[in-house]
Amino acid sequence: MALACRSCRRGADHLRDRACPTPVFPCMNQRAAIHPVVIRFGRLGDTILLQPLLHKLRRRYGGACRLVSLGDCSRVLYEGCEDVAEVRYFTSQYGALWLNPRRLRTALALRGMRESPFYICEPDVRARTKVRPMLALAGIAPEQCTFIEDTPLLPDEHWADWLMRFADKTPAAFRDIADAQDGLSAAPRLVPTMAEQCEAQAWLADRGLQERPLVLLQPANKRTMRWNGVRQAHDDDKSWPVERWAALSRAILEAMPDAHVLLCGSSEEAAYLSSIRTAATHPQVIAPKGGLPLGHLRALLHVAHSMVSVDTGPAHLAAAVGCPLVVLFGNRWPSMWTPRSATGSAVSVLGGLPHVPRVDHIALPLVVQAWRQLPSRPEAAARQLMESSARAAAGMPHEPRRGLFARRPARREHVQRGS
Repeated sequence: MALACRSCRRGADHLRDRACPTPVFPCMNQRAAIHPVVIRFGRLGDTILLQPLLHKLRRRYGGACRLVSLGDCSRVLYEGCEDVAEVRYFTSQYGALWLNPRRLRTALALRGMRESPFYICEPDVRARTKVRPMLALAGIAPEQCTFIEDTPLLPDEHWADWLMRFADKTPAAFRDIADAQDGLSAAPRLVPTMAEQCEAQAWLADRGLQERPLVLLQPANKRTMRWNGVRQAHDDDKSWPVERWAALSRAILEAMPDAHVLLCGSSEEAAYLSSIRTAATHPQVIAPKGGLPLGHLRALLHVAHSMVSVDTGPAHLAAAVGCPLVVLFGNRWPSMWTPRSATGSAVSVLGGLPHVPRVDHIALPLVVQAWRQLPSRPEAAARQLMESSARAAAGMPHEPRRGLFARRPARREHVQRGS
């Protein structure tokens, strides 16, 4: 609660110099912005689903959130986002805190946030055992914290809805904070920066693809690759045979002869993607040799015709950007994990529990039909897309941020912007 002088209405600092003898009174309509700290050690999809919660907390407390997370994806997704003032991340949560220098540095940095509310969005018991020592080392009082484990997941509740209910909770030290506003969307919305769009347009132009429809395929998930190559199909419920991905590519190009099919994945998955391209035997199927960096993927999803993906992080990114999507589920419940789109772009779901426990049980004709039946982007979103793409192609000035394809420092664990 801010303090103000009763007579001159200046801030209370001048009273320390006895410049005004008037007593100080609490000013009810002046409150310094509070920056909530959100902790989540999830993967890409988990981090994307945080966006509605981050937005809701910013609206409640008046200040953008400070995000503590696992992996570089949080920096790429949220650097420059108005809901996030600061991103701190480390690359591994394994081992004792004292033996993990990056996690230790992050824990020590939390000491400067002792006056903030802490929202621990970590449902996994093993991950919570990593969070609590960090909070203890930083001296974060229990009344500053609220844990999602104390807000049970409801039957068939979507993960994003659970996070939004959790955002309504308030740590004991902040009980006077106003309740959250109703009507906020529980669907993530992530827009590529102008820098990302410009560089994506340049990438497309270099390959003669700028004026052609682009359909993205995401065949891999976090379990696809092992240290010695591609995981055996029987050990991965999200695996769809290479031959079907290749046949899907050909079916798409038969329906859209001017299009190109882009196989998406990380650099570690490049050889697997190349095997799909080889099986497709079509010159308009592209598998980038070094994979697609996350920021690059977000910008391409912004201009793509559509995407077909297994249930994995890039599928959530496609929906969050507004790209029409077909997503293939294996041994998970679509009611809990279906990607959501804040723009209203189409999301078509195939498979999933309780009836289809493996992606390879989904027949090729069903996927082709679902893709053919995808509606176009909503009119307003399509118009905005055309305008932003035109600006990017024209090379209009954009915020001075590091390029998507520029070399990044090998060690960068903290990103902060003015709030």
